[in-house]
Amino acid sequence: MIISLVAAASANNAIGKENRLLWHLPNDMRFFKNVTWALPVIMGRKTFASLNNKPLNGRLNIIITRQKDWHADGTVTAHSLEQALAIASEQDYKEVCVIGGGEIYAEAISVAHKIYLTRVDAQLEGDVFFPVIDPKQWHLSSERSFAPDAKHAYAYHFQLWQKNKA
Repeated sequence: MIISLVAAASANNAIGKENRLLWHLPNDMRFFKNVTWALPVIMGRKTFASLNNKPLNGRLNIIITRQKDWHADGTVTAHSLEQALAIASEQDYKEVCVIGGGEIYAEAISVAHKIYLTRVDAQLEGDVFFPVIDPKQWHLSSERSFAPDAKHAYAYHFQLWQKNKA
């Protein structure tokens, strides 16, 4: 099963502050939906809370939490990244998308095969960060760039990173 990280990060790797995104980029939201549609998404409990505690439609939502009795309708609960990946694998999915937050990304990057990253051209203050992508382990295989416009305050780039072969 392919493990993909799907994230948007500023130039300084900030991905959020006070459990909120740092920007509003409609094209990024569309990109995120297209990449994750019909695939399982793995996220931490705080990321789920940032979605107003509502599961993402059209996707199996797997929520990682340390709280043993936590549950939300329309989701599956896991208590570790390994358990979340096993749940997706048992459902016979070919790919799973890890969608945050910072702790989950930091743990998952070592086992991931791909990173779908929207790189936002801004240095922004945050309290949650995407891990640094090590160029010894990853290579940029494609990138599409977009300028700011009436709906997008920042320039941004849709990047696909692939893990280097060992």
